[in-house]
Amino acid sequence: MDVVLAVLGVSLLLAAGVALCLYLAKQARERREAFAAWAQGNGFTYSPGRDAGLAKRFSFLDKLRQGSNRYAEHVLAGQWQGREALAFTYHYETYSSDSKGRRQTHHHRFGVVLIELECTFPELRIHPENFFGRLGQALGFDDIDFESVEFSRAFTVRSPDKRFAWDFCHTGAMEYLLQHPKTAMELEGSALAVYDGNRLDPHEVEGYLKHATQLRELMPAFLFDK
Repeated sequence: MDVVLAVLGVSLLLAAGVALCLYLAKQARERREAFAAWAQGNGFTYSPGRDAGLAKRFSFLDKLRQGSNRYAEHVLAGQWQGREALAFTYHYETYSSDSKGRRQTHHHRFGVVLIELECTFPELRIHPENFFGRLGQALGFDDIDFESVEFSRAFTVRSPDKRFAWDFCHTGAMEYLLQHPKTAMELEGSALAVYDGNRLDPHEVEGYLKHATQLRELMPAFLFDK
């Protein structure tokens, strides 16, 4: 009887494992299909595979310079309202050791939606407290304060060029950002990126593209008079 129960238990575990694998495979397939459908409907290209080259191309962005084994996946590329745009999930790894000295690998993923601007700008990061962790402190950038106490409490703003940060965060921009308190964005060169704390889902792409575009439209015209 014990042998029969043991065999039955193993069989149930195997069946559960197979069912889980099938479920995850179905989810992954549906996810790819949803991205592909969005891309086709919006004139974008879609590539589900790993793209280390894209990760390297934008490694000047602080958020995309973390950890090891960096790559983008589920990459959407095209034009959004006349601007070059990209959307993808970004992956990187960190490592730790257990009490016996065995290395453990930790996988991290978050969503990135990026638009190209007409000219280049100094580095600027705006994010809720703790989104970038201690990265800003490590780089030595001070948190920039603004006349709006509410805004200064809601967001951490860092840039090597305080004048540019103040110009970017004018009254209208601060009001908009306070309406979107989870905004985490980074601007450097001609790239303006907004981040999602988790992997990017197909239904989120359009909203993030609109959000990034609105941030661009809020930038004062004189910043582009170069």
